[in-house]
Amino acid sequence: MAVTRMPLAKALNTSLRTALETDPKVLIMGEDVGKLGGVFRITDGLQKDFGEDRVIDTPLAESGIVGTAIGLALRGYRPVVEIQFDGFVFPAYDQIVTQLAKMHARALGTVKMPVVVRIPYGGGIGAVEHHSESPEALFAHVAGLKVVSPSNSSDGYWMLQQAIQSDDPVIFFEPKRRYWDKGEVDTEAIPGELHKARVARTGTDLTLAAYGPMVKVCLEAAAAAEEEGRSIEVVDLRSVSPIDFDTIQSSVEKTGRLVVAHEAPVFFGSGAEIAARITERCFYHLEAPVLRVGGYHAPYPPARLEEEYLPGLDRVLDAVDRALAY
Repeated sequence: MAVTRMPLAKALNTSLRTALETDPKVLIMGEDVGKLGGVFRITDGLQKDFGEDRVIDTPLAESGIVGTAIGLALRGYRPVVEIQFDGFVFPAYDQIVTQLAKMHARALGTVKMPVVVRIPYGGGIGAVEHHSESPEALFAHVAGLKVVSPSNSSDGYWMLQQAIQSDDPVIFFEPKRRYWDKGEVDTEAIPGELHKARVARTGTDLTLAAYGPMVKVCLEAAAAAEEEGRSIEVVDLRSVSPIDFDTIQSSVEKTGRLVVAHEAPVFFGSGAEIAARITERCFYHLEAPVLRVGGYHAPYPPARLEEEYLPGLDRVLDAVDRALAY
């Protein structure tokens, strides 16, 4: 078994390297992905080893980058596009929503769109405006797109492999404040399904559901709650579209309570869809209303205030207390 302990950033870099080695049709495109290796060094060393024809430094033009990737996909390539920061994706939103997401249906299934759009997202790194957004719900609402987010190194490696191999467009959200968190990666493992949720910790009193950067926070909350005699189950959703409601339902039928956590604002966030679906599915099992924890419905604040904005351990534990009080 080829098991190595590495940060999430290194796992993503290794996954991209594996994809380039395995399939000559895989290309990487984006701003500063070549000589610089990306601002987070996710593509470090790849242009040197695979050449400028396969790891392509692009102009600062997100709409053009995604539009070019769509054209390449039509010609049989598998482009992996990097959007340098979450807040920079919006110039490309038109291309993603009106072209990338619709092409398969428009062609009555005859055209595939194997495009991966990698987006570092979320806060916690002390960045300036437009560098700490969590826009996943905007893309999850669009039919024709798959939306996923790994929370750890192993999922980073394998989910990116699966995204690149997918014939459908995948929006791949990378939690940037977890880039340096280390975990074990088995590059010879048999991965699970891309859109299957994972029970990261078992428990009996309440279910915490999260994805991406908030999974670590929820695991820390579960550990803190255990000290008070509370048994919390943590479900790592991994995929925001589609969502594995079956795994959440199975957990909630056992625990009777659910708290959903994400960095994005609570208002119209993905947690709202999960709360509605689980209320429908588990009405007679719920001992308390489904509660949501997330960011405030306000523009992301300056870095000195982001600790107040981001949902942390205390806000998750407060929701746990409120749910268990019913």
